[in-house]
Amino acid sequence: MGRHVSAVALRWAIVIPASLGLGWLFTLWHLPASWILAAIVVAGACALITGEDLPLNKGVNVFGRSMIAILAALPLLDAPVAQLLRYLLPGLLVSLITVGIGVAGGIMLSRSQKAISPETGVLSMLAGGASVMTVLAQQLGADYRYVTLSQYLRLLVVSISLPLVTHLFVPGTGGAGRVRPEGLEVFGLGEVEASIGIVVILGIVVVGEPLGRLLRLPAPAVLGPLLCTVVVGALFPVDLEPPTPFVIIAFLSIGWMCGGALNMPALRVFSRQLPATFAFIFVLLGLCAATAAVLSRWLGISYFEAYLATSPGALETVLALSSEGAAGPVVVTIQIIRLLSILAIAGWLPGILRLILPRR
Repeated sequence: MGRHVSAVALRWAIVIPASLGLGWLFTLWHLPASWILAAIVVAGACALITGEDLPLNKGVNVFGRSMIAILAALPLLDAPVAQLLRYLLPGLLVSLITVGIGVAGGIMLSRSQKAISPETGVLSMLAGGASVMTVLAQQLGADYRYVTLSQYLRLLVVSISLPLVTHLFVPGTGGAGRVRPEGLEVFGLGEVEASIGIVVILGIVVVGEPLGRLLRLPAPAVLGPLLCTVVVGALFPVDLEPPTPFVIIAFLSIGWMCGGALNMPALRVFSRQLPATFAFIFVLLGLCAATAAVLSRWLGISYFEAYLATSPGALETVLALSSEGAAGPVVVTIQIIRLLSILAIAGWLPGILRLILPRR
Protein backbone atom coordinates (compact mmCIF):
# COMPACT_ATOMS: atom_id res chain seq x y z
CA MET A 1 0.00 0.00 0.00
CA GLY A 2 2.76 2.42 1.00
CA ARG A 3 4.73 1.53 -2.12
CA HIS A 4 1.67 2.25 -4.30
CA VAL A 5 1.15 5.64 -2.63
CA SER A 6 4.81 6.50 -3.16
CA ALA A 7 4.59 5.51 -6.85
CA VAL A 8 1.50 7.70 -7.35
CA ALA A 9 3.19 10.62 -5.56
CA LEU A 10 6.27 10.21 -7.78
CA ARG A 11 4.14 10.29 -10.92
CA TRP A 12 2.37 13.44 -9.73
CA ALA A 13 5.74 15.02 -8.94
CA ILE A 14 6.52 14.64 -12.65
CA VAL A 15 3.08 15.35 -14.09
CA ILE A 16 2.38 18.63 -12.25
CA PRO A 17 5.50 20.60 -13.32
CA ALA A 18 5.39 19.07 -16.81
CA SER A 19 1.73 20.16 -17.19
CA LEU A 20 2.55 23.68 -16.01
CA GLY A 21 5.47 23.95 -18.42
CA LEU A 22 3.54 22.60 -21.41
CA GLY A 23 0.50 24.72 -20.55
CA TRP A 24 2.70 27.82 -20.46
CA LEU A 25 4.10 26.94 -23.89
CA PHE A 26 0.64 26.27 -25.32
CA THR A 27 -0.50 29.64 -23.95
CA LEU A 28 2.43 31.38 -25.64
CA TRP A 29 1.48 29.65 -28.88
CA HIS A 30 -2.15 30.83 -28.43
CA LEU A 31 -3.61 27.33 -28.56
CA PRO A 32 -7.25 27.19 -27.42
CA ALA A 33 -7.86 25.50 -24.06
CA SER A 34 -4.09 25.47 -23.58
CA TRP A 35 -4.03 24.36 -19.93
CA ILE A 36 -6.59 21.60 -20.42
CA LEU A 37 -4.84 20.23 -23.51
CA ALA A 38 -1.47 20.32 -21.76
CA ALA A 39 -2.83 18.37 -18.80
CA ILE A 40 -4.46 15.79 -21.11
CA VAL A 41 -1.17 15.29 -23.00
CA VAL A 42 1.04 14.96 -19.91
CA ALA A 43 -1.32 12.88 -17.73
CA GLY A 44 -2.34 10.75 -20.72
CA ALA A 45 1.30 10.03 -21.56
CA CYS A 46 1.94 9.06 -17.94
CA ALA A 47 -1.08 6.72 -17.82
CA LEU A 48 -0.22 5.08 -21.14
CA ILE A 49 3.49 4.65 -20.36
CA THR A 50 2.93 3.19 -16.88
CA GLY A 51 -0.18 1.24 -17.87
CA GLU A 52 -1.98 2.52 -14.77
CA ASP A 53 -4.59 5.20 -14.11
CA LEU A 54 -3.36 8.41 -12.50
CA PRO A 55 -5.88 9.01 -9.68
CA LEU A 56 -6.90 12.64 -9.13
CA ASN A 57 -7.13 13.88 -5.54
CA LYS A 58 -10.79 14.23 -4.49
CA GLY A 59 -10.28 17.76 -3.14
CA VAL A 60 -8.65 18.91 -6.38
CA ASN A 61 -11.50 17.33 -8.34
CA VAL A 62 -14.16 19.12 -6.27
CA PHE A 63 -12.28 22.42 -6.50
CA GLY A 64 -11.84 22.12 -10.26
CA ARG A 65 -15.42 21.25 -11.14
CA SER A 66 -16.78 23.92 -8.78
CA MET A 67 -14.51 26.53 -10.36
CA ILE A 68 -15.68 25.49 -13.84
CA ALA A 69 -19.29 25.99 -12.70
CA ILE A 70 -18.44 29.45 -11.31
CA LEU A 71 -16.81 30.43 -14.61
CA ALA A 72 -19.87 29.22 -16.52
CA ALA A 73 -22.10 31.48 -14.37
CA LEU A 74 -20.04 34.67 -14.71
CA PRO A 75 -21.29 35.81 -18.15
CA LEU A 76 -24.85 35.74 -16.85
CA LEU A 77 -23.94 38.28 -14.14
CA ASP A 78 -22.63 40.69 -16.79
CA ALA A 79 -25.70 40.55 -19.03
CA PRO A 80 -28.51 43.07 -18.30
CA VAL A 81 -31.90 41.42 -17.83
CA ALA A 82 -33.50 43.60 -20.54
CA GLN A 83 -30.82 42.49 -23.00
CA LEU A 84 -31.36 38.82 -22.16
CA LEU A 85 -35.12 39.21 -22.64
CA ARG A 86 -34.70 40.97 -25.98
CA TYR A 87 -32.63 38.15 -27.42
CA LEU A 88 -34.35 35.33 -25.51
CA LEU A 89 -36.44 33.99 -28.40
CA PRO A 90 -33.62 34.06 -31.00
CA GLY A 91 -31.27 32.58 -28.42
CA LEU A 92 -33.67 29.74 -27.66
CA LEU A 93 -34.04 29.05 -31.39
CA VAL A 94 -30.26 28.82 -31.79
CA SER A 95 -30.12 26.60 -28.70
CA LEU A 96 -32.88 24.32 -30.02
CA ILE A 97 -31.08 23.83 -33.33
CA THR A 98 -27.69 23.23 -31.71
CA VAL A 99 -29.05 20.87 -29.07
CA GLY A 100 -31.17 19.00 -31.63
CA ILE A 101 -28.09 18.40 -33.79
CA GLY A 102 -26.10 17.26 -30.76
CA VAL A 103 -28.75 14.86 -29.47
CA ALA A 104 -29.39 13.37 -32.93
CA GLY A 105 -25.66 13.03 -33.63
CA GLY A 106 -25.00 11.49 -30.21
CA ILE A 107 -27.77 8.90 -30.56
CA MET A 108 -26.57 7.97 -34.06
CA LEU A 109 -23.04 7.61 -32.71
CA SER A 110 -24.14 5.35 -29.84
CA ARG A 111 -26.11 3.15 -32.22
CA SER A 112 -23.15 2.77 -34.57
CA GLN A 113 -20.72 1.88 -31.74
CA LYS A 114 -21.86 -0.44 -28.94
CA ALA A 115 -19.02 0.74 -26.67
CA ILE A 116 -20.54 4.26 -26.59
CA SER A 117 -23.63 4.80 -24.43
CA PRO A 118 -26.33 7.30 -25.47
CA GLU A 119 -25.26 9.62 -22.61
CA THR A 120 -21.65 9.51 -23.79
CA GLY A 121 -22.62 10.07 -27.42
CA VAL A 122 -24.88 13.05 -26.72
CA LEU A 123 -22.52 14.77 -24.25
CA SER A 124 -19.64 14.37 -26.71
CA MET A 125 -21.71 16.03 -29.44
CA LEU A 126 -23.36 18.91 -27.52
CA ALA A 127 -21.71 22.15 -28.64
CA GLY A 128 -20.78 24.69 -25.99
CA GLY A 129 -19.22 24.59 -22.54
CA ALA A 130 -16.63 21.90 -23.32
CA SER A 131 -15.09 21.97 -19.85
CA VAL A 132 -18.53 21.73 -18.22
CA MET A 133 -19.43 18.73 -20.40
CA THR A 134 -16.48 16.81 -19.00
CA VAL A 135 -17.68 17.37 -15.43
CA LEU A 136 -21.27 16.52 -16.36
CA ALA A 137 -20.09 13.32 -18.04
CA GLN A 138 -18.40 12.23 -14.83
CA GLN A 139 -21.52 13.09 -12.80
CA LEU A 140 -23.92 11.29 -15.17
CA GLY A 141 -21.87 8.11 -15.49
CA ALA A 142 -20.84 8.69 -19.11
CA ASP A 143 -17.36 7.93 -20.47
CA TYR A 144 -15.77 11.29 -19.63
CA ARG A 145 -12.56 10.35 -21.48
CA TYR A 146 -14.39 10.02 -24.79
CA VAL A 147 -16.52 13.10 -24.08
CA THR A 148 -13.44 15.22 -23.29
CA LEU A 149 -11.46 14.10 -26.34
CA SER A 150 -14.43 14.71 -28.65
CA GLN A 151 -15.29 18.09 -27.13
CA TYR A 152 -11.75 19.45 -27.41
CA LEU A 153 -11.32 18.13 -30.94
CA ARG A 154 -14.41 20.19 -31.85
CA LEU A 155 -13.03 23.15 -29.91
CA LEU A 156 -9.76 23.02 -31.86
CA VAL A 157 -11.53 22.83 -35.22
CA VAL A 158 -13.89 25.70 -34.39
CA SER A 159 -11.11 27.87 -32.91
CA ILE A 160 -8.92 27.40 -35.99
CA SER A 161 -11.76 27.95 -38.47
CA LEU A 162 -13.31 31.05 -36.85
CA PRO A 163 -10.52 33.54 -37.65
CA LEU A 164 -10.18 32.09 -41.17
CA VAL A 165 -13.89 32.41 -41.91
CA THR A 166 -14.95 35.60 -40.11
CA HIS A 167 -12.35 37.80 -41.80
CA LEU A 168 -14.43 37.35 -44.97
CA PHE A 169 -17.40 39.11 -43.35
CA VAL A 170 -18.03 42.79 -42.68
CA PRO A 171 -17.45 43.45 -38.93
CA GLY A 172 -20.26 44.71 -36.75
CA THR A 173 -20.65 48.21 -35.44
CA GLY A 174 -22.39 47.61 -32.15
CA GLY A 175 -19.50 47.79 -29.72
CA ALA A 176 -18.78 44.60 -27.86
CA GLY A 177 -18.90 46.03 -24.38
CA ARG A 178 -17.42 44.35 -21.36
CA VAL A 179 -17.06 40.57 -21.56
CA ARG A 180 -15.35 37.91 -19.49
CA PRO A 181 -13.30 35.31 -21.39
CA GLU A 182 -13.61 32.42 -18.89
CA GLY A 183 -11.83 34.08 -16.03
CA LEU A 184 -8.33 34.32 -17.44
CA GLU A 185 -7.76 38.02 -16.82
CA VAL A 186 -6.20 39.38 -13.62
CA PHE A 187 -8.40 42.03 -12.07
CA GLY A 188 -7.01 45.30 -10.77
CA LEU A 189 -9.03 45.19 -7.57
CA GLY A 190 -7.90 46.55 -4.25
CA GLU A 191 -6.50 44.03 -1.80
CA VAL A 192 -9.59 44.10 0.44
CA GLU A 193 -12.06 43.59 -2.41
CA ALA A 194 -9.92 40.82 -3.90
CA SER A 195 -9.64 39.05 -0.54
CA ILE A 196 -13.41 39.19 0.03
CA GLY A 197 -13.99 37.80 -3.46
CA ILE A 198 -11.59 34.90 -2.86
CA VAL A 199 -13.26 34.04 0.47
CA VAL A 200 -16.71 34.02 -1.17
CA ILE A 201 -15.45 31.89 -4.08
CA LEU A 202 -13.98 29.34 -1.67
CA GLY A 203 -17.27 29.35 0.24
CA ILE A 204 -19.12 28.52 -2.99
CA VAL A 205 -16.68 25.65 -3.61
CA VAL A 206 -17.46 24.25 -0.14
CA VAL A 207 -21.26 24.62 -0.11
CA GLY A 208 -22.12 24.47 -3.83
CA GLU A 209 -22.35 20.73 -4.37
CA PRO A 210 -24.04 19.93 -1.00
CA LEU A 211 -26.60 22.64 -1.74
CA GLY A 212 -27.19 21.19 -5.19
CA ARG A 213 -27.83 17.77 -3.62
CA LEU A 214 -30.14 19.30 -1.01
CA LEU A 215 -32.18 20.99 -3.75
CA ARG A 216 -32.13 17.75 -5.79
CA LEU A 217 -30.62 19.48 -8.80
CA PRO A 218 -29.45 17.28 -11.69
CA ALA A 219 -25.64 17.11 -11.78
CA PRO A 220 -25.37 18.96 -8.42
CA ALA A 221 -21.58 19.26 -8.64
CA VAL A 222 -22.08 21.69 -11.55
CA LEU A 223 -25.49 23.25 -11.10
CA GLY A 224 -25.09 23.74 -7.32
CA PRO A 225 -22.02 26.04 -7.53
CA LEU A 226 -23.47 27.68 -10.65
CA LEU A 227 -26.69 28.57 -8.84
CA CYS A 228 -24.75 29.83 -5.79
CA THR A 229 -22.66 32.08 -8.02
CA VAL A 230 -25.69 33.60 -9.72
CA VAL A 231 -27.53 34.23 -6.44
CA VAL A 232 -24.53 35.67 -4.59
CA GLY A 233 -23.49 37.80 -7.58
CA ALA A 234 -27.02 39.17 -7.97
CA LEU A 235 -27.48 40.02 -4.28
CA PHE A 236 -24.05 41.26 -3.21
CA PRO A 237 -21.56 43.72 -4.79
CA VAL A 238 -18.64 41.29 -4.83
CA ASP A 239 -16.51 40.33 -7.81
CA LEU A 240 -16.69 36.58 -8.24
CA GLU A 241 -14.20 36.09 -11.05
CA PRO A 242 -11.60 33.62 -9.75
CA PRO A 243 -7.92 34.63 -9.67
CA THR A 244 -5.83 33.29 -12.53
CA PRO A 245 -4.14 30.56 -10.42
CA PHE A 246 -7.56 29.20 -9.43
CA VAL A 247 -8.61 29.03 -13.07
CA ILE A 248 -5.38 27.33 -14.14
CA ILE A 249 -5.80 24.70 -11.42
CA ALA A 250 -9.41 24.12 -12.50
CA PHE A 251 -8.49 23.69 -16.16
CA LEU A 252 -5.55 21.44 -15.31
CA SER A 253 -7.80 19.26 -13.13
CA ILE A 254 -10.16 18.69 -16.06
CA GLY A 255 -7.25 17.62 -18.26
CA TRP A 256 -5.74 15.43 -15.53
CA MET A 257 -9.08 13.72 -14.93
CA CYS A 258 -9.36 12.78 -18.60
CA GLY A 259 -5.70 12.11 -19.41
CA GLY A 260 -5.01 10.21 -16.20
CA ALA A 261 -7.69 7.64 -17.07
CA LEU A 262 -6.61 7.10 -20.68
CA ASN A 263 -5.79 3.61 -21.86
CA MET A 264 -5.34 1.91 -25.21
CA PRO A 265 -8.91 0.52 -25.44
CA ALA A 266 -10.32 4.03 -24.85
CA LEU A 267 -8.02 5.50 -27.49
CA ARG A 268 -8.96 2.77 -29.97
CA VAL A 269 -12.66 3.51 -29.49
CA PHE A 270 -12.00 7.22 -29.98
CA SER A 271 -9.83 6.71 -33.07
CA ARG A 272 -12.45 4.46 -34.70
CA GLN A 273 -14.98 7.28 -34.37
CA LEU A 274 -12.74 10.04 -35.75
CA PRO A 275 -14.33 10.06 -39.25
CA ALA A 276 -17.84 10.28 -37.75
CA THR A 277 -16.69 12.93 -35.25
CA PHE A 278 -15.13 15.11 -37.94
CA ALA A 279 -18.21 14.69 -40.16
CA PHE A 280 -20.44 15.80 -37.29
CA ILE A 281 -18.24 18.83 -36.58
CA PHE A 282 -18.42 20.06 -40.18
CA VAL A 283 -22.17 19.40 -40.42
CA LEU A 284 -22.61 21.38 -37.21
CA LEU A 285 -20.53 24.27 -38.57
CA GLY A 286 -22.57 24.33 -41.77
CA LEU A 287 -25.93 24.31 -40.00
CA CYS A 288 -24.82 27.01 -37.56
CA ALA A 289 -23.71 29.14 -40.52
CA ALA A 290 -27.17 28.68 -42.07
CA THR A 291 -28.79 29.60 -38.75
CA ALA A 292 -26.65 32.74 -38.69
CA ALA A 293 -28.15 33.85 -42.01
CA VAL A 294 -31.66 33.59 -40.53
CA LEU A 295 -30.58 35.36 -37.34
CA SER A 296 -28.97 38.20 -39.31
CA ARG A 297 -32.21 38.97 -41.19
CA TRP A 298 -34.40 38.46 -38.11
CA LEU A 299 -32.50 40.87 -35.83
CA GLY A 300 -31.13 43.23 -38.48
CA ILE A 301 -27.52 42.60 -37.49
CA SER A 302 -24.45 41.91 -39.60
CA TYR A 303 -23.71 38.35 -40.67
CA PHE A 304 -20.38 38.71 -38.85
CA GLU A 305 -22.23 39.20 -35.56
CA ALA A 306 -24.76 36.46 -36.30
CA TYR A 307 -22.01 33.96 -37.22
CA LEU A 308 -20.16 34.62 -33.97
CA ALA A 309 -23.41 34.40 -31.98
CA THR A 310 -24.18 30.95 -33.42
CA SER A 311 -20.61 29.60 -33.32
CA PRO A 312 -20.67 26.11 -31.73
CA GLY A 313 -18.21 26.72 -28.93
CA ALA A 314 -14.73 28.27 -28.67
CA LEU A 315 -16.14 31.08 -26.50
CA GLU A 316 -12.79 32.76 -25.85
CA THR A 317 -12.07 32.98 -29.59
CA VAL A 318 -15.61 34.24 -30.21
CA LEU A 319 -15.25 37.00 -27.61
CA ALA A 320 -11.83 38.05 -28.90
CA LEU A 321 -13.08 38.31 -32.48
CA SER A 322 -16.26 40.02 -31.27
CA SER A 323 -14.24 42.69 -29.48
CA GLU A 324 -11.86 43.13 -32.41
CA GLY A 325 -14.73 43.48 -34.90
CA ALA A 326 -16.80 45.82 -32.67
CA ALA A 327 -19.70 43.39 -32.58
CA GLY A 328 -22.81 44.24 -30.59
CA PRO A 329 -24.09 42.65 -27.36
CA VAL A 330 -26.10 40.09 -29.35
CA VAL A 331 -23.01 37.85 -29.61
CA VAL A 332 -22.42 37.48 -25.90
CA THR A 333 -26.12 37.37 -25.00
CA ILE A 334 -27.06 34.55 -27.40
CA GLN A 335 -23.97 32.57 -26.41
CA ILE A 336 -25.05 32.89 -22.75
CA ILE A 337 -28.62 31.81 -23.50
CA ARG A 338 -27.37 28.79 -25.43
CA LEU A 339 -24.89 27.82 -22.72
CA LEU A 340 -27.61 27.93 -20.04
CA SER A 341 -29.98 25.94 -22.26
CA ILE A 342 -27.36 23.27 -22.92
CA LEU A 343 -26.49 23.02 -19.21
CA ALA A 344 -30.16 22.57 -18.32
CA ILE A 345 -30.71 19.92 -20.97
CA ALA A 346 -27.47 18.08 -20.19
CA GLY A 347 -28.32 17.98 -16.48
CA TRP A 348 -31.60 16.21 -17.24
CA LEU A 349 -30.08 14.04 -19.98
CA PRO A 350 -30.81 10.57 -18.49
CA GLY A 351 -34.52 11.36 -18.18
CA ILE A 352 -34.63 12.91 -21.66
CA LEU A 353 -32.99 9.85 -23.18
CA ARG A 354 -35.45 7.55 -21.41
CA LEU A 355 -38.27 9.44 -23.14
CA ILE A 356 -36.55 9.39 -26.53
CA LEU A 357 -35.26 5.81 -26.26
CA PRO A 358 -37.79 4.01 -24.05
CA ARG A 359 -36.64 0.56 -25.10
CA ARG A 360 -32.89 1.22 -24.81
